[in-house]
Amino acid sequence: MNKTLLFLTVLVIATCGLIYELIVGTLASYLLGDSITQFSTVIGGYLFAMGIGSYLSRFVERGVAQRFVEIELAVALFGGLCAPMLFLTFTLTSVFPVVLYGTVLLIGTLVGLEIPLLLRILQDQLKFKDLVSQVLTFDYLGALAASVAFPLLLVPKLGLVRTSLLFGLLNAAVGLWSTWLLAPVLANPLRLRIKAVLLCMGLLVCFAMGDRLNTFYEDQLYADEVVHASSSPYQRIIVTRGKRGFSLFLNGNLQFASIDEYRYHEPLVHPAMGRARKVEHVLILGGGDGLAAREVLRYPEVKSVTLVDLDPAITQLATGYKELAVLNGHALTHPKVRVINTDAMQFLTEGTGTWDVVVVDFPDPNNFALGKLYTTGFYKILKKRLAPDGVAVIQSTSPLFARRSFWCVETTLKAAGFWTQPYHALVPSFGEWGYVMVALEPPGRHRPLPEGLLFLDEHTLEALTRFPPDMAPLPAEVNRLNNQVLVHYYEEEWRRWN
Repeated sequence: MNKTLLFLTVLVIATCGLIYELIVGTLASYLLGDSITQFSTVIGGYLFAMGIGSYLSRFVERGVAQRFVEIELAVALFGGLCAPMLFLTFTLTSVFPVVLYGTVLLIGTLVGLEIPLLLRILQDQLKFKDLVSQVLTFDYLGALAASVAFPLLLVPKLGLVRTSLLFGLLNAAVGLWSTWLLAPVLANPLRLRIKAVLLCMGLLVCFAMGDRLNTFYEDQLYADEVVHASSSPYQRIIVTRGKRGFSLFLNGNLQFASIDEYRYHEPLVHPAMGRARKVEHVLILGGGDGLAAREVLRYPEVKSVTLVDLDPAITQLATGYKELAVLNGHALTHPKVRVINTDAMQFLTEGTGTWDVVVVDFPDPNNFALGKLYTTGFYKILKKRLAPDGVAVIQSTSPLFARRSFWCVETTLKAAGFWTQPYHALVPSFGEWGYVMVALEPPGRHRPLPEGLLFLDEHTLEALTRFPPDMAPLPAEVNRLNNQVLVHYYEEEWRRWN
């Protein structure tokens, strides 16, 4: 037996095993939300299942090499098909969680069987201390390779479905070459080779059809036709088109619908722009679609707009996707606009200077990565970067559907030392939506609304700050980085409506 190739087998096995774990965790967070919960339960379940597999390996007493190859082919089959199968289950059935965790347990158990069996195959080739140290070294190296390649290369370039199929194919190839490496101790290598070749061919065909499979799944998930689909290291980006125009979805969550987005973006921008003493320098955090920037550019006094959005794929879509570029008035290519693709908290912490108006247009706090951008820590950083007579506005989810979450944002802003003015507007695609305007001191009214608005006028503007009883203030805890209570509020409240 070639020990070098067997250790390479360990490397591939470890890489594939972690890739399947990451695929299932990512897919669960895309489809179910709350990435922290999904990854925690998937990783915990997977490691538990690997423990089961390791324990079960003790019952394999004969034909260890034969069982190893068979298990490798089983991992290739179930791991390679895990993403297509889970997408299909989600779109066509109501038992997705059962299939999800069943998949985790099945693949984890099979992967847990592999290394103990391989150790037993190699036990006559090396001393025990060398055997364990070298096998575990390659195992951990494989895990490192997977964890780096998955977010930086595999998901952006291949997507989840093709990544799953590619690593299934890689597992099948390992099973195939193992029939030669272990031929002296295999009872029937020819039969295993035939199985491995057929499995490789099947997975290769599925890989070649990856785009068609993705199109089928996403057509089932979205009511309108999918006209653009891509993945970035941060999210799955979908654009759909129907009778009412086009819509943008990130990780399955609606960001805007072209038919009524103005009812969201006009209230987001103009109340703050009207109350700031100056509007020469404006900062937009988030808003990579360019629609908030479009509204800011209605003011001729604006000299510069700095837009900070984490994902370059979104800002590229806002300039490269024709319909969106037209909708945002080509705002991101306007000479007054500078686009920076970086983390908003890092930008505020490391930069200098202040802004007259800051528009905070982050996605809702549906996970802890986003929840940190709604904490007192973030707002205190923001406070330092706001001009003394400046005004900021924060989109703050729905005061109707997530009432306590909305007032939690307002409570947190007050705790950070801001004067606050909560308000809301009806956006048909979302329902009642909430915002909180903030300043260091109560601002006056310095300029009228610009001409050409479709939703806001002076009467409408005044009515935005009135809250009916079902959206009236509720007591809420302050959202801090070490408790992230807002994420828990948000998850609990929105669950009732989904």
